[in-house]
Amino acid sequence: MDIEAITGAIMGRIFVELEASGRHVHVTKAQALQLFGGPLTPKRPLSQPGQYLANERVTVIGPKGEFANVAVLGPEREEAQVEISLTDARALGLQVPVRPSGDVANSPGCTLIGPKGRVELNRGVIAAQRHIHMTPEDAAHFGVKDGQLVNLQVFTQRPLSFSQVLVRVSPKFATYVHLDYDEANACGMGAGDLGRILP
Repeated sequence: MDIEAITGAIMGRIFVELEASGRHVHVTKAQALQLFGGPLTPKRPLSQPGQYLANERVTVIGPKGEFANVAVLGPEREEAQVEISLTDARALGLQVPVRPSGDVANSPGCTLIGPKGRVELNRGVIAAQRHIHMTPEDAAHFGVKDGQLVNLQVFTQRPLSFSQVLVRVSPKFATYVHLDYDEANACGMGAGDLGRILP
């Protein structure tokens, strides 16, 4: 094993890589058909196994504004979800809850426009709670459990510590921290930056 590989292995036992998650949309199979005339088609894989950026894009419309060319992520889900930052929410004219992905109860809706049609959502717009996707092996190594809230120190251009970071553990995950663009910009995050779970 060369020095670079050894260094990488050591870093992986101490730190977790950071990723910024921009605004994006998840749709159902029926909604994909309505919006695009067919199922989602993969453009490139994402860091989480089985997840991908789709070729398809939508316009997201709120009471006061809209965003064009918004990324759609696949595969299709059982319920639609629109994940935006709190800054995005103000631009759209929405008051959105900060929630774990999938928790869309009592959240506002919006309109999605695709090349083949439109979908009216009566709920599903949230700001995703900052979180760490983690494999069971890494969770055991770091001494954390699914659903636990931890403090995370980030080593970025503007270093700071985030509190209330949700740990999500599954054998289907790869270990990465996900911050939205508001959070990533606040700490000056760049590609390959790392964080450390605080004791």
